[in-house]
Amino acid sequence: MMSNKPEHQSWRRRLHEVIFEADTPAGKNFDVALIVAILASVVAVMLESVAAIRTEYGNLLYAIEWGFTILFTIEYGLRLICVRHPTLYARSFFGIVDLLAILPTYISIIIPGAQYLLVIRLLRVLRVFRVLKLVNYLAEADTLMRALRASRRKITVFLFAVMTIVVIIGSLMYFIEGEEHGFTSIPTSIYWAIVTLTTVGYGDILPQTGFGQALASVIMITGYAILAVPTGIVTAELVRLDPSMISSQHCVNCAREGHAADAKFCKFCGESL
Repeated sequence: MMSNKPEHQSWRRRLHEVIFEADTPAGKNFDVALIVAILASVVAVMLESVAAIRTEYGNLLYAIEWGFTILFTIEYGLRLICVRHPTLYARSFFGIVDLLAILPTYISIIIPGAQYLLVIRLLRVLRVFRVLKLVNYLAEADTLMRALRASRRKITVFLFAVMTIVVIIGSLMYFIEGEEHGFTSIPTSIYWAIVTLTTVGYGDILPQTGFGQALASVIMITGYAILAVPTGIVTAELVRLDPSMISSQHCVNCAREGHAADAKFCKFCGESL
């Protein structure tokens, strides 16, 4: 008796090429149709949030929302079926995004209003880089992510130093201005220090005394210097990294992408490409 395993593997591979690969006509058409559906679903969610439109077309938009959710649920299931290790894809960036793109509608059954979180589906449009042959941009994106990861310890130390500064400044401002000038507590004063240090300046709380205004001036000037620090840290890491050309090919085993154009094996799981 002949085994059905080769036929099954062939079926899964053909499905994988359509769903994951953008280099074939079928794969490109699938991605284009998917992007159109994503944009249409997000527009429907945004329109449903407008009271006047919701009053007149609420039932229609509700049906459209569920229709797209069921469609994306089926698509998510097919993506899990056509890879050898579904859990690897489910834990990947796009796997998590695909799941989050359908969960809000189901959660809205229990928590009304959760469906508005469906705008996260826009993240799925990142696949347009593969469809439009812009995969070289993914190299720059990968370089940026590697630079951020390499800078995380320095940035963590920097953020800790900034938090220490705003706590001290907030406490000083609470002591200088007091509750009568709107600085009703140290947490409120810390909030003011953060808003001022980041040069946002909402203006909801203002120092009234001379000492308070002098301290605020120092914080404002310091803010410009502090904001440049994380930029310099990441820039230094970017200079060290040289992006390489990558392809749009997905691994049939783990569904990960971001491989070099001349790669023969998946850099994540070792599967032959």
